[in-house]
Amino acid sequence: MKDSIVTSTSAAFRIKLMAVLSIVVFLIGCSMPPLKPVPNSEVATESGIAQGVTSDARVVRWLDIPYAQAPVGDGRWRAPRALEPTRELIQPQANDILCPQMPSETSGIDADGPIGQEDCLYLDIVAPADYRERSYPVMFWIHGGGNTSGRKGTYDFTELAAREEVVVVTINYRLGPLGWMTHEAIQAAAEGLDKTSNFGTLDIISALEWTQRNISLFGGQTSNVTVFGESAGGHNVYALLASPLGEGLFHKAIAQSGYTADVTPRQAINYAREFMHIDRGSWELTKALGLPESGLDAQALKAVSMTDLITTYYALEKDHLAPLTTADGIVIPAEGIAAALASERSAKRVPVLSGSNRDEVSLWLGLNRYFVEGNDVSLGLLPPKMTIRDAAVYNHWVSIRSQGWKARGVDSPLRALEAAGYTDLYAYRFDWDEQADNWLFPFSKILGAAHGAEIAFVMGSPMYGSIGDYMYPDTESAAEMTSRMMGAWGKFAHEGNPGAVAGTPWPPFSSQAPHTMVLDSGDSVRIEAKELTLERLLKTASAPSPLSAVERCLLTWELLINIGRPEYSEYARWNEGECAALDPRQEKRKIQASLVSEYGSATLP
Repeated sequence: MKDSIVTSTSAAFRIKLMAVLSIVVFLIGCSMPPLKPVPNSEVATESGIAQGVTSDARVVRWLDIPYAQAPVGDGRWRAPRALEPTRELIQPQANDILCPQMPSETSGIDADGPIGQEDCLYLDIVAPADYRERSYPVMFWIHGGGNTSGRKGTYDFTELAAREEVVVVTINYRLGPLGWMTHEAIQAAAEGLDKTSNFGTLDIISALEWTQRNISLFGGQTSNVTVFGESAGGHNVYALLASPLGEGLFHKAIAQSGYTADVTPRQAINYAREFMHIDRGSWELTKALGLPESGLDAQALKAVSMTDLITTYYALEKDHLAPLTTADGIVIPAEGIAAALASERSAKRVPVLSGSNRDEVSLWLGLNRYFVEGNDVSLGLLPPKMTIRDAAVYNHWVSIRSQGWKARGVDSPLRALEAAGYTDLYAYRFDWDEQADNWLFPFSKILGAAHGAEIAFVMGSPMYGSIGDYMYPDTESAAEMTSRMMGAWGKFAHEGNPGAVAGTPWPPFSSQAPHTMVLDSGDSVRIEAKELTLERLLKTASAPSPLSAVERCLLTWELLINIGRPEYSEYARWNEGECAALDPRQEKRKIQASLVSEYGSATLP
């Protein structure tokens, strides 16, 4: 979903950015004071007795509660199974539990190989301290990370729970090839829900079902559950809205920087690389594992170790699209997420709040040597000083691509929901960019309102690991923005509408009046009502700009293949065939090779 002129994942970006600043900042991230047991806070759930802990007298937290059986052994690539009820004490783990993935800043763990464990279906809960006496709306958080990385423990919603009087649930779900897998050996031998390709989506649904059965014990209202998530989490919110299995499990939805891209089962297999733009199909994976191309049995595939499976999967080249969420006709309707959102058959007709950030893609372009250079100012004693090579080119690229995210990831899904009969729809754009600039790295100019930057303001706690103090500084502006974001999210959870921001009423979104609340500090809050579509942006991309002819084609390619289902055929037709003779993937490889040849790497430092 984040394909850029030089391919780079958010995880790689964040790791490198941490390295750049490791000399001048300390790790702060979401670190928390020690947790202490809270007297008389034991809760007898169907999963066992959960002991409450806290580091803040305003709330109680319960950690590492299992919500389904461990998907291990024969349970791999099967729908999650309900736990046998027990009265045993739940033992929180010394280290946070996470599902198998590669190390990244998203996971917050540095290692040489795969991390996590297949026994990972756990959730955390935080509630106001008086949860026994009162009941509160529930907010159910789905983490991001491309559906290939991330964990529940990254997020501390203490402030949100305390200030807005909500109960917050955060979950793990299966990721990557363990969460989404289509292969004849798996589906042909399965029955019922086990025939799905979307095991990670089923985990989220299972956690919602557990929440419905248990959350009242923690002061949560089963009739008032808001699902919310960012990036892949926002994508999974859309998947829940599209899935027939999501019916009745939630009552409001918030998609932060979400997207609707998915694949067909045939694409997910990608037999003999039938689809040239798809990488890491199950055919490629099993071939790389040395397994037979035909006659493979499910047990042989399940016998592959987690380490071998994850290592092999991520060793496969990913030039653009790796199959994950799949329109399998079981969990996700066969027409796909985008079409299902517009279908009355799939409609939940719940209030929906959706938005994106003004500078979404700066998170991936901000350390790309094509756009940014690093100058040694200390004979190697300090990290390089970062500067943008050509501000006009960089800003234009970030602006058009980020508008593309809103067009395809916000406005288009909201219009689809409207067509299906939804009426309580709200849109936002996050514009805050008053970071604490460092002399070596001007955060506000290079990153600005980047992908994921809004999470800290909803959560009330820094993100981005060691650079969190720069991205979420202790300033009046950041405090004001936190109050505005939390207030809107909290009111939406309580009442189904975000109310007013800084005295500005937040009108609903419709195709006739595409109102978007621009979220910012000071007096910059305002309402825009500009129709934003992919078609309009493609026309904008064809207008005179600071870009070269090759750059125009690469930007157009990125607009067409990201956030929604890729529009490959449109690329050759764009602007009367201007780019038909230019292979964008080959051109990107040439650019990357040139950067590596000159600098030793395509990204800084």
